Amino acid sequence: MSTSAGTPGDITRRQMLRRIGMTALIAGPGGGLLTACATGGTTPAAPASAAPSAGGAVSATNPFGVAADAPLEVVIFKGGLGDSYATEIHEPLYKKAFPQAQIKHVATQKIAQTLQPRFIGGDVPDMIANSGTDLMDNGALQQEGQLLELTELWDAPSIDDPSKKVRDMVAPGTVESGLIDGKPYLMNYVFSAYGLWYDSALFEKNGWTPPKTFDEFKTFAETAKAAGITPFAYAGKNAAYYAYWMILISAAKIEGNQILIDVDNLVDGVWQRDSMKQSAAAWAEIAKYMDKSFEDKEHTQVQLQQNQGKVALYPSGSWLENEQKAQTPETFKYALTPTPSVTAADKMPFEAIRAAAGEAYIVPAKGKNPKGGLEYLRIMLSKEGARGFTEKSGNITVVTGAADGLELTPGNASLSAAQTAAGQNIVTFSNFENWYKEFETELRRQTNALLFGRISADEFCEKVQAAADKTKADSSITKQNRTV
Repeated sequence: MSTSAGTPGDITRRQMLRRIGMTALIAGPGGGLLTACATGGTTPAAPASAAPSAGGAVSATNPFGVAADAPLEVVIFKGGLGDSYATEIHEPLYKKAFPQAQIKHVATQKIAQTLQPRFIGGDVPDMIANSGTDLMDNGALQQEGQLLELTELWDAPSIDDPSKKVRDMVAPGTVESGLIDGKPYLMNYVFSAYGLWYDSALFEKNGWTPPKTFDEFKTFAETAKAAGITPFAYAGKNAAYYAYWMILISAAKIEGNQILIDVDNLVDGVWQRDSMKQSAAAWAEIAKYMDKSFEDKEHTQVQLQQNQGKVALYPSGSWLENEQKAQTPETFKYALTPTPSVTAADKMPFEAIRAAAGEAYIVPAKGKNPKGGLEYLRIMLSKEGARGFTEKSGNITVVTGAADGLELTPGNASLSAAQTAAGQNIVTFSNFENWYKEFETELRRQTNALLFGRISADEFCEKVQAAADKTKADSSITKQNRTV
């Protein structure tokens, strides 16, 4: 493949991959970006996209004008949420609305690997749960016109109350969390909380309480270590982002949410602020109690160790309990504790947690049935669709009131209590993970380097700032901006 800039048809491998949102990640120590062109040889001619289905009549119950007999293809990331929510809830609801429609269901843990050849070939599905380690670069997909803008979805009448728009039926901040270039392209569906997860039965048995400050954290770490339990651990091989979430949450507790907005906006020097250095140093101290072998472990391996009573505190989101249910002993009771306070002067209290809409669902702009993709999302955002999702996945959605009356698991009950304790003290979401995938990849590498003892907190902040600066200076990457 040519790397010269002589003609419009000459593009670099990286530009080719970025153009289709596919700078794929090899997670793990020493991993890098795939640089080989997926098709090999010379630059292929842009394929003609498949012809979309003819539309149907627009009505109160069919606001997008979906063709009644148009096939629909759904691709689901089959990770911690499973895929039974799609096969047993959402797809049957879609089939009920459009009995003539044939639905093709694809489940995978390798979203980019599965869909990269299809985007290159112009044969894309109609709705994608774009998640997991091997997710596609949403910012790059949007930049190249591959994502359908979702304003029409959010402004459509709600299935439950047609007098209200879909946007009026979801938690505050949901629509905003899916903005790219100021417009909604992602439907973030799962209302998740992030913090440190533990076995409340184990803690009660040992007379332990979760630490509220990092000084208490170090004392607890010595106690847990003496009991033969790793105080804190995460999986360096494929889940370094679980750890950098903790660094960002702590930085926000120190300084306030503006620092996370500034991270998203690539503000000069944001990674070298005192709050970021203090947070990185605090977590590096705790990580000293973690064996170096965890850098080569995957998240399921570390989570299993916690279920076996070998790991005390594990950083993750509220999908964890459901993801581990097959491996969790009956005596194990998941509970969530916020990240400890770093300093006495933190702007946000210990009780503050990160809670946000996550798990992005997208509709490809060049699919055969994009209107069907929109309707599928509208069905997901109905109370019936959302309640069924919670029953099947064990996770609460952004649809307000959809889980009312459901019997909650220990983890979700703990989550509910933590949200109540936090009140308005909510650490904001991050968007850079969807906007700047190459930067996020480098952040994973440097997080492992910091927490497995190869670099200092100051070096971590310097290296990550350099990666942010590189992203900001790269004119081929469309820059995004958020204000809240």
